[in-house]
Amino acid sequence: MNTDLALGIGKAWGTYLTKKTTRPKVAIGTDARLSNDMLKNAIAAGLLATGCDVVDVGLVPTPTLQYTVREKKFDSGVIITASHNPPHFNGIKGVAADGTEFSKDVEEEIERIYFSKSFTLATWKQVGKHTSWDGAIDLYIKGILATVDVAAIKKKKFHIVLDCGNGAGSVVTPALLKQLGCNIVPLYCAPDGLFPGHNSEPLPENLTELIKTVPQVGADLGAAQDGDADRAIFVDEKGTYIWGDKTLALGCKYETKKHHGGVAVTPVTTSSCFDDVVAENGGVAVHTKVGSPIVARVMIEQNAVFGGEENGGLIFPELQYCRDSAMSIAKILEIMAKEHKPLSQLIDEIPKYEVYKIKMACPDNIKEKVMETLVAQTKDDPRVKEVDETDGVKLYLADGWVLMRPSGTEPIFRVYSESKSKQKAEEIALTYRKLTEEIIKNQ
Repeated sequence: MNTDLALGIGKAWGTYLTKKTTRPKVAIGTDARLSNDMLKNAIAAGLLATGCDVVDVGLVPTPTLQYTVREKKFDSGVIITASHNPPHFNGIKGVAADGTEFSKDVEEEIERIYFSKSFTLATWKQVGKHTSWDGAIDLYIKGILATVDVAAIKKKKFHIVLDCGNGAGSVVTPALLKQLGCNIVPLYCAPDGLFPGHNSEPLPENLTELIKTVPQVGADLGAAQDGDADRAIFVDEKGTYIWGDKTLALGCKYETKKHHGGVAVTPVTTSSCFDDVVAENGGVAVHTKVGSPIVARVMIEQNAVFGGEENGGLIFPELQYCRDSAMSIAKILEIMAKEHKPLSQLIDEIPKYEVYKIKMACPDNIKEKVMETLVAQTKDDPRVKEVDETDGVKLYLADGWVLMRPSGTEPIFRVYSESKSKQKAEEIALTYRKLTEEIIKNQ
């Protein structure tokens, strides 16, 4: 990931856009990483060279850039971010005109142009114009405030410990919570690409200070954001870390109840507590392949009332079709305010399941063959009640389920399992890990 690559991607991206529209307008933003300006300027130069106009919106969370693209009618958006990854990483994420992440076919077409170097460059008279706009954060905060019950939240005067992890959420979430009448104890709420506070992946081992501080100061909850602030993880008033599948189910329960049912969308990896709360409220749960852009597009197609992933990436379609941590924090506060219950009680009311996850090495070139063999060997298994091949192979058993799927980004195979007991979930996972490992070994 360097300037040569970013420049080439900018030219490929611009070539793709100028085939579809004349003089495309592209919004570009970054998270807090040290290499951001370097990569942003390189990709902007490539876009300008193909005749795109580029508007720099500055340091913003990914969902802020996505909201801006849709609301201000840009043809595309670029966010320079490596999300939750360590500080020496960086990346380039594409946003479509409707504010959703680029679909795989668009990414592949841009890659095809990049590798074939079939760039369409503008003449000297037609090169793009570069401008800046500093209104994206205000636009986004106003959008959230127009979508949640501000009066109900303000009335509660919530006390919150907020951990932005020195990421892009620092420029939005403290300001949003102040406008919601919250008393904030800030942790690492200054953008810093070195991530001096802790690793930006909001896992329990990285949030020890947040977990300790919430009960210490008598806060109503703690909230943590990842590096580009598209995912939020919560800690209840007792200092208990809440896994993302529970927050996802809570948001889903509230939204399907409010809409008297409706469609809710999530990947096949999500815990059954999601399906249970949807059924409880007369809704329909739809399962997709793994990936938030896939979830978002199915939500649009199905006119879903809610969706998201079990990693803290909640999607509230009344604001936009993307994972959004600031909106998630505001919505959890709204739920607490409307239900008049502490977060621990709301989470206790979610059906309880135990999830177990393991992975194993698997070369990319045999993944397809491994999948074919797995399907063949499990279809007549007497323990299996139902098979789902949406993404990998998911087997519904009498006492839980197991999902085996190849990673789309690494040379590994993943096994996920779920049951009502932790011991059973582990037992299921280990049984099917052994089967998967044997198949991998025999390829």
